[in-house]
Amino acid sequence: MRVLSVASEVYPLVKTGGLADVVAALPPALAREGVATRTLVPGYPGVIDALRGAQSVHAYANVHGEPARLLAAHAAGLDLLVLDAPHLYARPGNPYSGPDGKPWPDNAFRFAALAACAVSIARGVVAGFVPDIVHAHDWQAGLVPALVHYGGTPRPGTVMTVHNLAFQGQFPRELLADLGLPPHAYAVDGVEYFGTIGFLKAGLALADRITTVSPTYAAEIRTPEGGMGLDGLLRARADVLTGILNGIDDAVWNPATDVHLSVRYDRRRLAKRAANKAALQARFGLDVEPASFLLGMVSRLTLQKGLDLVADALPDIVGMGAQLAVLGSGEKALEVSLTAAAARHSGRAAIVLGYDEALAHLMQGSVDALLVPSRFEPCGLTQLCALRYGAIPIVARVGGLADTVIDANAMALTADTGTGIQFSPVTRANLLLAIGRASTLARDPALWRRLQLRAMAADVGWTHPAKQYAALFRGLAAQRSA
Repeated sequence: MRVLSVASEVYPLVKTGGLADVVAALPPALAREGVATRTLVPGYPGVIDALRGAQSVHAYANVHGEPARLLAAHAAGLDLLVLDAPHLYARPGNPYSGPDGKPWPDNAFRFAALAACAVSIARGVVAGFVPDIVHAHDWQAGLVPALVHYGGTPRPGTVMTVHNLAFQGQFPRELLADLGLPPHAYAVDGVEYFGTIGFLKAGLALADRITTVSPTYAAEIRTPEGGMGLDGLLRARADVLTGILNGIDDAVWNPATDVHLSVRYDRRRLAKRAANKAALQARFGLDVEPASFLLGMVSRLTLQKGLDLVADALPDIVGMGAQLAVLGSGEKALEVSLTAAAARHSGRAAIVLGYDEALAHLMQGSVDALLVPSRFEPCGLTQLCALRYGAIPIVARVGGLADTVIDANAMALTADTGTGIQFSPVTRANLLLAIGRASTLARDPALWRRLQLRAMAADVGWTHPAKQYAALFRGLAAQRSA
């Protein structure tokens, strides 16, 4: 079986979040299930620079005003197809926004071009590769199912995966024809969305199958509280909606082989973790105290992720005797408030603004517990990495966090099943109670070690999710060929 995966980012070539990790890790896991994947991404500078021995497999005379090429290459362990359109993608920095932080004004055309390129591949412009399934990721690929739907038959099956419903891609209705959509596409059962063209809405309305990245999130997005304006559509299409948990690449995230750690370790050598903790404390300018309960966060700094609660609760966190290390960037107001809060507690709290992959690995291999107090969370990958590294996750009971972390309550501890701490609802008071629970458990070294060992034994890889995706792809392909 052949699948074309279409996405706006892929690790390690371009990454702004967990989407890139999933897009990179799923194809190798699918290969073990007999599914061959080629991944189509935009030709950003970082992508083009990483290609070696790329071949031009198709030329487009006019892609929104200028010519473009489709390149084929093998990079980062993936079979890539790259839309080389410098007038759309040859820009520095963030792939979605300019230096001022505002979205590029031509984003509608940039990602409509990616979708149109995917459709051309589905129609056979790449010799020897006609996909059975086109797998579109998030709003940036949302027009793929729409263009396939309106393009006639024969056509491949289409699957739309929602990684975060909050990002939807809405653009003026006047762009309909320029985006390659027919007039009748602008309808409630098409791409129309509250008077605009909705890229994500289009994908959700017109894909043959919809997946999202955890079973609980699949339920949450069908409610008015979690559906962000799309709950009615998702309820209507519930029969084709599936929640499949994300995994992580357990070769990349492996404390026994991780080159970013000061000292590597595994379940048999868990005591070696202490050296990483000391290294991280020094790196962040925290007091190097082995006994201090060290909390970490690796996160986008947004209200969704609950960072405002953390900033507000920091005096109480420090008052418990805990330390806090934060790595991330995001909303300017939160960056300022967290930086100021940390400065008031020198030696006990610190923040590094930005994203550093090596430091993210060191944090997972160092902190006693990882905070993920998200108000909503489709799946989350950081808590999966934490489990793998024995950093006990303290998570809100939402979305994929609820699906991946087993609360270490009294019964779970008795049954040897707990792997972390859950709390709900997401309030400052409940966050502090959850941290207090974890801190109390950590005072019993034998109990805490058993909790870490159970966490590290959790299956957080892609084997089971890949089987689910492969079954979904094969079922859809069989249905379309019947």
